[in-house]
Amino acid sequence: MTHIIGTWIAAGLTLAIFSFLYRDNPAYKFAEHLYVGVSAAFAVLYTWAFDIWPMLVDPIFRSRGVTSPVDRWILLIPAIFGLLMLARWFPKAAWLSRWSISLTVGIAAGLGIIGQIQGILLPQIQGTLLPLTTINNIILVVGVITTLIYFYFSAAHKGLIRVSARIGVVFIMASFGASFGYTVMARISLLIGRLNFLINDWLHLLR
Repeated sequence: MTHIIGTWIAAGLTLAIFSFLYRDNPAYKFAEHLYVGVSAAFAVLYTWAFDIWPMLVDPIFRSRGVTSPVDRWILLIPAIFGLLMLARWFPKAAWLSRWSISLTVGIAAGLGIIGQIQGILLPQIQGTLLPLTTINNIILVVGVITTLIYFYFSAAHKGLIRVSARIGVVFIMASFGASFGYTVMARISLLIGRLNFLINDWLHLLR
C-alpha cells in the first residue's frame, strides 16, 4: 500500500513539473517549491548527520575519533567560526560573519588552486605530450596549440598567428558543440527515465 501511494505521489509531482511545458501554473509552482523545500531539508539533515555530529559533537562530548584532549578541544575553533556564520541573521552583529566567510573563501581558493593545477592543468599538459605517430595524437596536439594561440593577445593576430587562431576557433567550437550535445543527452536520459517511470511503474502499459 505504501509503495502504491508513493508511486502515485511521484507520478503526480512528475506530471506537475511537465505541466510547465504548457505554461506556468499553480501545479508546477507547488511541485517546484516542494522540491526546493525537500532539498533544503535534506541538505540540513545530511550536514547534521554526516558532518556536524560525527566530526564535532561526537569528538567533543564523547571523545570519539580523538587521541588526546588537545585534538578534542581544538575542534571548538571551527565550531566558533561556524556559529559566527549565523551572525548574519542579526544586523548589528552581521559583521562577525565576515571572519568566517573570509576564512572559508581563503581555504576554498587555496584548495581550488591546488586542485585545478594537480587535477586538471598538469594532467592536461601530460596528456598533450604525445608522439606524433597517429592522426589522433596530431589532431590533439594541433588543437591544443592553436587554441592557446587564439588566446594569445600579446601579439597582433596577423599572418601565421591569425591562421593558427582561426584553426583554434574551429577546435573551440567543436568542444562547445560536444559539451552541448553531452548536456542534451544527459537531459534526454533524465526525461526517458521519468517517462519510463510513468509508463511502466505507474500505468503498467508495457508489462
